[in-house]
Amino acid sequence: MEEVSIIGIDLAKRSFQLHGAAADGSVAFRKKLSRARLLGFLAAHPKCKVAMEACAGAHYWGRQIVALGHEVRLVPPIYVKPFVKRQKNDAADAEAITEAAQRPTMHFVAVKTEVQQAQGMLFRTRDLLVRQRTQTINALRGHLAEYGVVAPQGRARIRQLAGVLEDGACGLPEAVVELGWLLLGRIDEADEKIERLDRKIRSSARELEETVRLMTIPGIGPITALALQAYAPPMESFRRGRDFSAWLGLVPRQHTTGGKPRLGKISKMGQRDLRRLLITGAMTVVRHASRGGENTDPWLAGMLERKPKKVVAVALANRMARRVWVLATRKETYRAHAAA
Repeated sequence: MEEVSIIGIDLAKRSFQLHGAAADGSVAFRKKLSRARLLGFLAAHPKCKVAMEACAGAHYWGRQIVALGHEVRLVPPIYVKPFVKRQKNDAADAEAITEAAQRPTMHFVAVKTEVQQAQGMLFRTRDLLVRQRTQTINALRGHLAEYGVVAPQGRARIRQLAGVLEDGACGLPEAVVELGWLLLGRIDEADEKIERLDRKIRSSARELEETVRLMTIPGIGPITALALQAYAPPMESFRRGRDFSAWLGLVPRQHTTGGKPRLGKISKMGQRDLRRLLITGAMTVVRHASRGGENTDPWLAGMLERKPKKVVAVALANRMARRVWVLATRKETYRAHAAA
């Protein structure tokens, strides 16, 4: 047992498969433990490296195991899959996690704090409510369209449908009017909950020095800044800003062979919520600049003259990601370009 240098754990709800390996890679033990016995076993074990897949409960277990004095390594599941041999079972998964964590060039996921996970839950809860509100609006529009009642696009125009339901001479069946008011009530409830979460997000963003610094970048507001704080790994783990933008999937996908470089569309790797928020914020900046708004960035002005708006937005999101890395590593605020 003293010769074990790394332990790979395949996490589950109630049972955990452990694979211990020596420094030379040989198998030291294979063990299956219940949820209640895992921490007791690791507490009695000599200090070593403990590897797990970066899944739902990995950050909780990572904090608990770090408190016991072990070194925790969280491996992205996509990097573990190539090490799984033939059959798919818990023992093979634990062995694959152990082998992947021993690779010298492997990329690991930083263990999140409880505060980061709470911020992530706040963002995802708001995102869920927004999707549910959109689904309810689309359902109301679809049902009333079957009776010839339509409204212009946009969430603000949904009140026109309420005016139709209030009109006693609209000719709609009583059941349709009743269900329409039910859906409008659900939309109002979602609006109230989303606004309450928005106030909490803005308040949380103003309290953190890092998020206040990030909000000085054009296109990054409280939601994006808080999401970066919750989901992005420590910026010190990236050597340069391009590495961070590549982690977000905002760089072209490479398919190079024989020394002939071929670049395609963006890779869309990494955290998709952050990528979506950055592109959305960049699209807001692009629309503002294209409509004659104030623009002090000569690069953006030149790109808008040559490229479509959506292409420019993706390129700008890449630049925003690099700016995030610079501001986070140098502890500075954003300084706008001089007007051309």
